[in-house]
Amino acid sequence: MLKVGVIGTGMIGQDHIRRLTTVLNGVTVTAVADVDTAVAADVGGRIGAAVHARGEEVVADPDVDAVLVCSWGPTHEQYVLAAIAAGKPVFCEKPLATTQEACLRILEAEVAHGSRLVQVGYMRRFDFAYRQLKMALDAGEIGTPLMMHCAHRNASVPGFYQKEMAITDTAVHEIDMVRWMFGTEIAAVRVLVPRRSRHGGDLQDPLLLIFEMADGVLVDVETSVNIRYGYDIRGEIVGEDGTASLGSLSPLAVRREGRVGNPVPADWRERFLQAYDVELQEWVHQLAGGGQPLGPSAWDGYAAAVVSDAGVAALRTGNRVEVALVDQPKLYAEAGR
Repeated sequence: MLKVGVIGTGMIGQDHIRRLTTVLNGVTVTAVADVDTAVAADVGGRIGAAVHARGEEVVADPDVDAVLVCSWGPTHEQYVLAAIAAGKPVFCEKPLATTQEACLRILEAEVAHGSRLVQVGYMRRFDFAYRQLKMALDAGEIGTPLMMHCAHRNASVPGFYQKEMAITDTAVHEIDMVRWMFGTEIAAVRVLVPRRSRHGGDLQDPLLLIFEMADGVLVDVETSVNIRYGYDIRGEIVGEDGTASLGSLSPLAVRREGRVGNPVPADWRERFLQAYDVELQEWVHQLAGGGQPLGPSAWDGYAAAVVSDAGVAALRTGNRVEVALVDQPKLYAEAGR
């Protein structure tokens, strides 16, 4: 039984704790911590976990085999570094860290450790539809890929959402997904600014991002974060011999009053519920078997941060911005990232 300590008991932390304690196999939550000690005490009390005042105490707890970091983004670096120093596997919700420099410090610490300990929470790699799309691509069913069209649409976003978050918080999922999908890095980014939606308030919404992949594939990503009708994730790859795309938003079709309709997911939790389950179940099974994490690595978290920064620069300047990554350490190259 893998014993997991959870740092951060807010919305995503509590959802993962629910998942770990009621849905998944081979795992138990033995310790929790949160900046809101009352919330941590309530959550810990309900599941019989030890409650610590600080995240570092969760890492150091001898009854914790692996760590799940779900705290506020700027705290991720300190907790991931603490886990690496303790030699404990750590699953970190995105972002890996909030700056490129912080991501590099994590890379350096993990490389010095000598094996992979870090997995980053980019759950699309575990979504059934995306996995089927990648299988079709890798099998050559549509020939050599040429382009990919993506859309990332939210019904609405909270008041604290700022314009650059369309890249750093929203499109970052596409950033990781296309690197995984095509097995190559993003070489340059452009951001086009269309007519502004009246629903966007002070935001520049929508945006159209253009990613130039290192192998010549072009990817466009539409972000519309106040589109009202629901949470809609789309993806279509255009190849030399055909196309492959994500399936319908819903397996349900409602026929009523002369119309056919498909329900649209309300938010990311509904759309990617099973992906989150698979993501953590595979993490648990891999660690319980004595293996290293196989999901998105610290290198993937670093690359996503660099591409996001390039996207923000492209948005601010209107220019095409090239992506400059450091040389990939052998630890990640040998593991296929």
